[in-house]
Amino acid sequence: MKAFELRELDAAELRQQLVALRREQLQMRLSSATGQEARVHRHRRIRRDIARVKTVMREGEGASPPALEGRASPPALGGRASPPSRS
Repeated sequence: MKAFELRELDAAELRQQLVALRREQLQMRLSSATGQEARVHRHRRIRRDIARVKTVMREGEGASPPALEGRASPPALGGRASPPSRS
């Protein structure tokens, strides 16, 4: 599914889409573990579709990514921290 198609969906439909993709991913993982897998190329497609849905959901929230919240800015380039003292 393309990102522009996902942007037309509301939040509830996006959640339903995400649940359906995760179920499909689980089914593929289980069938792969039992040696029944014949469509290996679908693993990549499903993984990327899940990422697309999550991205569109995050865009709709209008918030910064949680990984960046509350973190200090990175150290200046080129500088090196002194090693800890051994007392």
